[in-house]
Amino acid sequence: MIALRLLLVLMMVCALPAAERPNIVWIVVEDMSAHLGCYGETAIRTPNVDRLAAEGTRFERAYVTAPICSTARSALITGMYQTSIGAQHHRSGRGSVKITLPDGVVPVPALFRQAGYWTCNSDWPVKPADKGIAKTDYNFEWDKSIYDGNDWAARKPGQPFFAQIQVWGGKVRDSGKAPEIFRQALGELTPVEQLSLPPYYPRTPAMLADWGLTLDACRLVDLQLAKIRARLELEGQWDNTVVMFITDHGVSHARGKQFLYDEGSRIPCIMRGPGVAAGTVRPDMIEHIDLAATSLALAGIPRPATMQARDILAADYQPREAVFCARDRADETVDHIRSVRTERWLYIRNYLPQRPHLQPNQYKDHKRCYLALREAEQAGQLTDLQRRLLLSPTRPAEELYDYRADPFQIDDRAGDPANAAVLVDLRARLAQWEKDTNDHGRTPESAAQYDSDMATYLGQRQDAETVRNIALMKQWAKEGK
Repeated sequence: MIALRLLLVLMMVCALPAAERPNIVWIVVEDMSAHLGCYGETAIRTPNVDRLAAEGTRFERAYVTAPICSTARSALITGMYQTSIGAQHHRSGRGSVKITLPDGVVPVPALFRQAGYWTCNSDWPVKPADKGIAKTDYNFEWDKSIYDGNDWAARKPGQPFFAQIQVWGGKVRDSGKAPEIFRQALGELTPVEQLSLPPYYPRTPAMLADWGLTLDACRLVDLQLAKIRARLELEGQWDNTVVMFITDHGVSHARGKQFLYDEGSRIPCIMRGPGVAAGTVRPDMIEHIDLAATSLALAGIPRPATMQARDILAADYQPREAVFCARDRADETVDHIRSVRTERWLYIRNYLPQRPHLQPNQYKDHKRCYLALREAEQAGQLTDLQRRLLLSPTRPAEELYDYRADPFQIDDRAGDPANAAVLVDLRARLAQWEKDTNDHGRTPESAAQYDSDMATYLGQRQDAETVRNIALMKQWAKEGK
């Protein structure tokens, strides 16, 4: 009966005139935090992002539910916590052991397609049609037919479209040719002498140079946004298109990507177009999965009853009292971290506290920022704070930060007796969320699943470092770490 009602509603939606059905465009930038003028960044200018924010609604406190791409993307495309659908381990389900979505969970593009939208997934610049769709990175089995192609140009005349545009963003920074790419696109690199760094990173030439490239990546994204806008304007689609601009998680750094502090979990989120208030800044907390429900609502498409995302533009929307984030296995590196964030507090639970913050990880250990950090360590250039936060061999089981007073989350207040009641409350909130959302992380990943995915990794890399890291993960597990 529910399926029949949903079908009837979709038929009614398809019958609406195209002018009443806005296009929905998600611009998803990789590996980038909110280093943008409209979010307070002063070292660089980002006029095109700032213009988008001025014309629409900017969310001051948007957070991902997972600070790494495949898990965040799996959550976004379903409007579900990745922990609820078994997609919480990065790049999982790629081997012989597959992951399937629970009953009733439908990827968002499939819902748009059923409602008569053209659905596409593009890189920017858009690839030729014969190159296929752009990055998906979903940790579950899915039907490739949910996407009609990689460009909306092939749709029928007047047909509305749902498009995802993938922008490399911070990934360009990690390219060996990053300085050359940025100079060619931007003219000059960002001067680094006066840059401010978070207090947990050493102020060395190598670290400053890498931070400068981080900002240059934001400048390049700003130019790319202008070109996306120019195309939509040229095609006469801009005024009938809702643009949602986000990043898939924070900057890839030692306390960013893969971790639950602001640097890893807080993202920019800007919406502009029909149905979106102009010149508005929203101070309430949202989760990135909310884009799924909000997009469906703007298009007049019913949201599945199982979807956990919320329509944050609804007239009767009630702001969240708390938002949640989770980190599990990243590549070969096993971890299990959860967090809950309220208006004032960030509570982090480390379920594997006997492991170091910076566990061995082949993907991250060769990045410029990590090499710069290790060089500073060897040269004795780290402060006590930096060594404690980044290089301690163990972690506290619980962390608590008053992030209003402590925006960099460096003063752990979990041990302060004055905060005992806060800890009790946030422990209970997190435990209830894990139960209510059926957090699959409460059960360790099976050996069969891990070995299946690691076989895929080794088939792609065949490097001794990953082999050593896998062996270390298994040894630590035997030791109860």
